[in-house]
Amino acid sequence: MAAKRITFDTVREIGLALPGAEEGTTYRTPALKVNGQMFACIPNHRSAEPHSLAVRIAFADRDELLAAEPETYYLKEHYVNYPCVLVRLARIRRDALRDLLLMAHRFVSAKASRRRTALPRRTRIRNRGHG
Repeated sequence: MAAKRITFDTVREIGLALPGAEEGTTYRTPALKVNGQMFACIPNHRSAEPHSLAVRIAFADRDELLAAEPETYYLKEHYVNYPCVLVRLARIRRDALRDLLLMAHRFVSAKASRRRTALPRRTRIRNRGHG
């Protein structure tokens, strides 16, 4: 039996099952977010291949994925300075996509947590509920 084709609907289904994940947009394209921060989206830069996904992950994790599976994961010059990797949805397996989205969710959640704890307590209290 052939594997079901991976689409953004698949990404949405897997991603929205993660704690606190929500659907939104980033640069006018569908995205998944946690704590208001994008962790996966459809890339809209013209250098990205059609039917791709942009996923935020640490640079070291990106380097490992690019080295291990260059037919699935890729990078274009526009994205080099951003902690993300591009994914060819036609090449990724569902279990690998689930692992990647979990990695991205954790990466973005950890960044948001570090950002909140870096603010002085007075600022955190004063800004609560705004934004």
